[in-house]
Amino acid sequence: MQEETIEELPEEPEPWYKGPIKYIIAIFLILLLVVWYIAIYGAKIDPEPKRIPTIEEVVPANIIIENQSETKDDFLAYLTPNDPVIKQTADRIAAIGCDSSKVCQAKAMFYFVRDNFNYVSDPLAYEYIKTAKESLATKGGDCDDASVLLANLLGAIGIRTRFVFIPSHVYVQAYLPDAIKSYKAEDNWVNLDATCDNCKFGEIQINNKNKRYIG
Repeated sequence: MQEETIEELPEEPEPWYKGPIKYIIAIFLILLLVVWYIAIYGAKIDPEPKRIPTIEEVVPANIIIENQSETKDDFLAYLTPNDPVIKQTADRIAAIGCDSSKVCQAKAMFYFVRDNFNYVSDPLAYEYIKTAKESLATKGGDCDDASVLLANLLGAIGIRTRFVFIPSHVYVQAYLPDAIKSYKAEDNWVNLDATCDNCKFGEIQINNKNKRYIG
């Protein structure tokens, strides 16, 4: 009697969704969710302006400049954030770049001055401080002028400022409790040096640290 031989059928491959690849896909999806969450959360706590406008986009045409009879040493005398030209300019910068976030709006004002303002020195042996409207009209000046302009734009949207004086230089600090900790120099004050081309929001030149007189 002939013996029957039984052929063993080859095993069917395991479906991909039951093998180790399912764990790889699961880990990949989890990482995507984590990255997405971090990006969304980061945008909320540290918002960035969508766009920084040019001077031509936001500054009213034909600015009337009041004549200065003499140079003032008191920087606070140059703060006129309720001037219609300053207020309108600040509002346009904020509206183009941001929503209602004060931190985003402060960034927009800082980068607007830093990116649109060309450094031009004062006459030799003479300190001339421009008003904010003069700086908007001329698009240039030194650290005094940039600081006065930035302080006015920030003040026009309700952000407190103060001037920081160091030898041969001045910059602005803005009071921003909602800013992330890494931006803050002390308490809730954020450094804003608009004539430092390489400085980002919250940064000052390293050789200017620990040299200051706040006014």
